[in-house]
Amino acid sequence: MKVKLRKVGLFLLLLTVFAPILLFTDFLPSYFTDPSSRIEYIEDVSAFSFGGDIKPLNVLPQESTDALKEPLGIIYSHDSKTSPFNLSDADSSTATQENARKNRQLTEELVQQRNSVLSSESGGQTADDNPIEQVTDATEGVHTRRFQESNHHKRSSRTSIKEATRASVFSRTEQQTEQTTPVDARVRQLKDQLIRARVFLSLSATRNNPTFIRDLRLRIKEVMRALGDATKDSDLARNAKDKLKSMEQTLAKGKQIQDDCAAVVKKLRAMLHSTEEQLRVQKKQTLFLTHLTAKTLPKGLHCLPLRLSTDYFLLNSSQQQFPNQERLEDSKLFHYAVFSDNVLATAAVVNSTISNAKDPSGHVFHIVTDRLNYAAMRMWFLANPPGDATIQVQNVEEFTWLNSSYSPVIKQLASPSMINYYFRTRRAESDSNLKFRNPKYLSIMNHLRFYLPDIFPNLDKVLFLDDDVIVRKDLTALWSTNLNGKVIGVVETCGESFHRFDRYLNFSNPIISKTFDPHACGWAFGMNIFDLKEWRRQNITEIYHSWQNLNHDRFLWKLGTLPPGLITFWNHTFALSRSWHVLGLGYNPNVSQKDIEHAAVIHYNGNLKPWLEIGIPKFRDFWAKYVDYDQVYLRDCNINP
Repeated sequence: MKVKLRKVGLFLLLLTVFAPILLFTDFLPSYFTDPSSRIEYIEDVSAFSFGGDIKPLNVLPQESTDALKEPLGIIYSHDSKTSPFNLSDADSSTATQENARKNRQLTEELVQQRNSVLSSESGGQTADDNPIEQVTDATEGVHTRRFQESNHHKRSSRTSIKEATRASVFSRTEQQTEQTTPVDARVRQLKDQLIRARVFLSLSATRNNPTFIRDLRLRIKEVMRALGDATKDSDLARNAKDKLKSMEQTLAKGKQIQDDCAAVVKKLRAMLHSTEEQLRVQKKQTLFLTHLTAKTLPKGLHCLPLRLSTDYFLLNSSQQQFPNQERLEDSKLFHYAVFSDNVLATAAVVNSTISNAKDPSGHVFHIVTDRLNYAAMRMWFLANPPGDATIQVQNVEEFTWLNSSYSPVIKQLASPSMINYYFRTRRAESDSNLKFRNPKYLSIMNHLRFYLPDIFPNLDKVLFLDDDVIVRKDLTALWSTNLNGKVIGVVETCGESFHRFDRYLNFSNPIISKTFDPHACGWAFGMNIFDLKEWRRQNITEIYHSWQNLNHDRFLWKLGTLPPGLITFWNHTFALSRSWHVLGLGYNPNVSQKDIEHAAVIHYNGNLKPWLEIGIPKFRDFWAKYVDYDQVYLRDCNINP
């Protein structure tokens, strides 16, 4: 009886478990062949109708249909909020992992329940024959394919973004390359090609190839025509690029013909040496011509004093006098000393000073010139009075005290050795007018600055100005500057090595080496405030005379007035601010524009004077601003800006 009951129970159990499975197998093919029915099957498999009643399937766990909806990792949607470009990788990956986890959990539970049933029956089905596992695998396959498609779209999107980024970076790199490319890059290439072409013309191997030489010469002419006078790529002819390519092809042929590198190197070295030698000769010739031009009087500046002198001598004596002469010895006013034989340059100095003065009536200009230009200088300021300022013009010939018995300079200029040294091509005998025939840098006009107390015996302070300066600010503050017992206020120029004492003085001489420091800071004449009271008290003129006597054989220094100035005023200088006096506009085109704008006085020291055609163009306007080119004398002498 017990055996029968066991058999009945086992039969009922088998009937309960396998009957629904057998029924499901009839429906599986249709669901797997029709993709649209897969989801319906998954939704209906949790509740199956058996015998007309809807009963739960005990073998499968009760899973909510909401959990089996489409994965969150949407590949594409018209909704911008679910677009793959708005859905981050982290969110997509999280949704995909969550769906995969639920599928794995469902599969594991189904396998566990199936194994628990089959373990009680030795003749149960294997896992490979289990239709429920096949359904689960099919479902996972759907999700797997969708996940792969999602990854494929993402990889495609990322690839396109990378390509766009790479293109953007490449574009920016090209723009940066264009910005860093020199403006004369192609001009340099063309010039380099011309050099290489000339080398090929001089090599034996290429000279023996007439076809190549003819082609090369043609290319040289084309490149030179395309290059012209261009200094930057924008100045080149339109066909310059084509000519460059053609020349490069011809040079490549020459390189194939000439394979002897040693011969090429030897030839290039010879060309380099020859070019350097030519450059040295050209520089020397340019320097000589520049000095010659600086010493040569232009036609207009020669015409001007002649016209002025003629009109001056046509005036009567009363018309030849300047007004306000009572101010000449008033020590309370601001006195300037200008020593020059250049009428136009002196006029620019006076005009610029008055134009920038707060009260022109307090300024007095003492001009000393030579005998040849005395009448012209007076006539200019009579015809062009400086407003409320006071003008005095003196003739150096009237300084009878300045003679060879008093001044060693006058005595040296009259000596035969000095004549032979400075005038080798002319053996003129010494006479009283020898000082007027000296070169500019040795003119007695330059040495007058060492005799200021003698020229102005009743003045306490004098501001000395060279005739190649332009005043840009009011200078009255210099008269109230405390020089702390020093004789001269100077702007030091030791920013560069050649402006130190060893540049100007002969330190191989023991007299110089024992007295001065070779690295001492130099300074410049051109704008200097002098305390004449201290000068007289410290007897500076005698110091100057003693050093001039020691240099009678020119062993201490050679030329100019700056070396004796450095020696004479050694330990007697007061350093002024650099903004008072900016130098270099007559030789250095790199003077800072900022320094010029802040300067009280700018100095055209050097050979490139602003009234000469060789003057530096960008600095000329600072000077021309204070020259009235509409003045009748300038028009008649054809003096133009």
